Amino acid sequence: MTDIAADFEPPIVELDDLAEPRFSPEAEPLRQMMGSMAAACPLDADALHTKAAAETGLGDFGSDDYRERLDVYLDALQGISGMHDMGVVNFHAQLLQWLKNRLLLTDLLSRHPEICDIELEPPVVIAGLPRTGTTHLHNLLAAAPTFRTIPYWESNEPFPLPSEVGVEPDPRRTRMDVAVEVMNLVMPRFALMHEMTTDHVHEEIQLLANDFSTMLFETLGHVPKWRDYYLSHDQTTHYEYLATELKALQFLRGGRRWLLKSPQHLEQLPVLNAVFGGVIVVCTHRDPVPVVLSMLAMLTYSARMHRYPVPVQEIAATWTDRLELMLNALVRDRDVLPPERSIDIRFDDFMADEMGVASRIYDLAGEPLRADARAAIEGYLAGHERGRLGRIATSAEMFGLDDEDLRNRFKPYTDRFLS
Repeated sequence: MTDIAADFEPPIVELDDLAEPRFSPEAEPLRQMMGSMAAACPLDADALHTKAAAETGLGDFGSDDYRERLDVYLDALQGISGMHDMGVVNFHAQLLQWLKNRLLLTDLLSRHPEICDIELEPPVVIAGLPRTGTTHLHNLLAAAPTFRTIPYWESNEPFPLPSEVGVEPDPRRTRMDVAVEVMNLVMPRFALMHEMTTDHVHEEIQLLANDFSTMLFETLGHVPKWRDYYLSHDQTTHYEYLATELKALQFLRGGRRWLLKSPQHLEQLPVLNAVFGGVIVVCTHRDPVPVVLSMLAMLTYSARMHRYPVPVQEIAATWTDRLELMLNALVRDRDVLPPERSIDIRFDDFMADEMGVASRIYDLAGEPLRADARAAIEGYLAGHERGRLGRIATSAEMFGLDDEDLRNRFKPYTDRFLS
């Protein structure tokens, strides 16, 4: 009898509407409904602050140095051509949530100053570009009870509203359920590039957004003004803000040692090392050309959430420059981390021995790989085969790029980590 599961070949999906997105009939009413809210959702700092204060009943946003960064980002958003009404509503909602998170954290710290006295154990941090195995490795390690991680719902709303403390089911999870449904309806192919669920383990880059200094802003929209501003500023104080948030989350929901992950860390290794003493860093590596093309597909596809048409080649050219800069920073700074606290993992080696890689990371972190942790990791692997949802077809040509040029541009990186 034929093994149907063994014969199954995940579909390869062509994205033929990147520049001029098409939406399903089921998505159109939602897009129109959200668009109708645009007039009440201005991308204006004063309006956003007023609304955040009203929705939380709080008024202290903490240190006001973030206001300049917020203004720069708002100005950059104004420069996005073709932003549609749904995009305005999306950006307004995200900005509003980040301001509410600041209010809630400041209030929590004022009521529980002992949070600042919590000593964080050296976190284990995964640093690598998307499509290099970071998400799979993150979720694999997170399956075990060893580390504290951040589910998607908590990354978006890390601190509960005063009126919702102790309410079950947690309204933050319920709101994220709705947000995920919206995302899946408007971007049905996104899950093939980066699967997202309410309880999916997420990146702490979302927490950095609460201090309005993060590479995340570049991925949400084409904002060269913000990129240039961000790159011209040292990120130490913002990583310190992140550390305070992690302490607060540990205070609220427990946990002993953090497992973190973000591509941003690739160009911030000196800052990461300075702020999180004794940090353990796992750098993931893969042929950068298909990685970059896959990332460009994700960025140009998700741009439909806020603009029409999508300037695919402009975004691709800008991000190729950006990723070259990031990987060159990794080449420059990699030796900041001593070998007893860091490891380089090639994608093919990871795929060939997933449990072996997990064991190496446990050893590096000084954590025993107990039977319950091993069983949890094996259980995760059994239900998360690579490519089970299908994959997106990519090529240099679809982004107006050239394979040979890409290989030449990323040669310093490949010579260092993949030769």
